[in-house]
Amino acid sequence: MMGALVRRLKAQARSRPITVMIPAHLEALVRRLPGVDATIVNPFAHGALKLGERMRFGRALRGQFDAAIVLPHSWKSALAPFFAGIRRRTGFVGEARYGLLNDARPLDEAALPRLIDRFCRLADPPGAARPAETPLPTLVADPAEAACAVERFKLDRSAPAVALCVGAEYGPAKRWPQTHFAEIARRLASAGLQAWVMGGPNDTAIGAEVARLAPAAVDLTGRTTLPEAADLISVVRAVISNDSGLMHVAAALERPLVALYGSSSPEFTPPLTKRAVVLSEQLECSPCFERVCPLGHFKCMRDLSPDRVWAALHPWIAPTFVAG
Repeated sequence: MMGALVRRLKAQARSRPITVMIPAHLEALVRRLPGVDATIVNPFAHGALKLGERMRFGRALRGQFDAAIVLPHSWKSALAPFFAGIRRRTGFVGEARYGLLNDARPLDEAALPRLIDRFCRLADPPGAARPAETPLPTLVADPAEAACAVERFKLDRSAPAVALCVGAEYGPAKRWPQTHFAEIARRLASAGLQAWVMGGPNDTAIGAEVARLAPAAVDLTGRTTLPEAADLISVVRAVISNDSGLMHVAAALERPLVALYGSSSPEFTPPLTKRAVVLSEQLECSPCFERVCPLGHFKCMRDLSPDRVWAALHPWIAPTFVAG
């Protein structure tokens, strides 16, 4: 989603160089976003204060930048631009960041319900009229890199594949049950298609369970880097995903996508593509934005049936008949 902000900034001043500070595990993927000229690895773990180290880190950046846009709302995230002495430091008010930010903006959540619109709004001068449209983030896949990834993981391209993105880092309340993913994988096998089960290192138990219940599925969880996952997603017929990072990767690659929502909101972080179907049970308790179902029943995801997901997927995997 940050890629949309980069596109907005480049549209305003095409020659302006843009550097993104990013965690190490995201750096290679962020470098693929159009408009990103350079990256700086953020060395601080989530939640770590390390004030002295942040001061030294920021001071090492002095003189390199004339503006900074701080996307997280935390106090800590505004420290590096402050210690770097960057002339204009823009962000939403957040955790009492007056002083750390000298262009601190109030956030009208009702006027800007989508996170992507909030990000892009920080590219505009204070008080400027809101642009009519927000640019969509894009990723451009390299066919040669994709072919190498297919070869590296010894994947079969003789039949179309569907990516099943089974993880969600935020917590289990965002994850469709592995039994449901396995049911889809079995139906894909019966239809002559492959299921590539994808996710990060924390999703390996889920991937293993899906593969156990659907032996024809290819379990790639924990085996790929993010760029490799993006390369593989670029060649699949379609994607089924929880609200997760890989969902946004699939959207940026413009792959046909079935996006599954439970505890989170498609109004806040929707798949940013016109080629997506969003499915949600729309229960009264959703979205709760909790990591674990606070009511214990998990109906928002458990009641989202494989039949409904299969029906949404089917138009993208059905054979195409062309009359002669």
